[in-house]
Amino acid sequence: MAGLAGWAFGALWYSVFAKPWIVVSGVATDANGKPANRKSPLPYVISIVSAMIVAATMYYAFDMLGIVTVSKGFTSGLGIGACFAAPWLATNYGFAGRPFMLTMIDAGYATFGSAVIGAVITLF
Repeated sequence: MAGLAGWAFGALWYSVFAKPWIVVSGVATDANGKPANRKSPLPYVISIVSAMIVAATMYYAFDMLGIVTVSKGFTSGLGIGACFAAPWLATNYGFAGRPFMLTMIDAGYATFGSAVIGAVITLF
């Protein structure tokens, strides 16, 4: 459930930031300005599998650390996203010369998506 919640949050996040993300990511678009690969199942499969891996790993860590409340799950997930995932993205994007706005959009999803996953883990 936590992985699905993180994945669904990503769908919401990127629907809000779709236009700026398309512009700054440089992704190829079709005649309607939508990502050209949006009909390919591969990005969706990769994203849901990735969300499941993050959720399973966070579940394991939370179990070891005794994180059982929703607020601690949320803040711990937020910390994992902000202090682990987001800096790696920033490093990679910085060396690749990617736009800072792309870093902010993608790191924002990593941060808040991890918070959602953390909160949902503690609900179950």
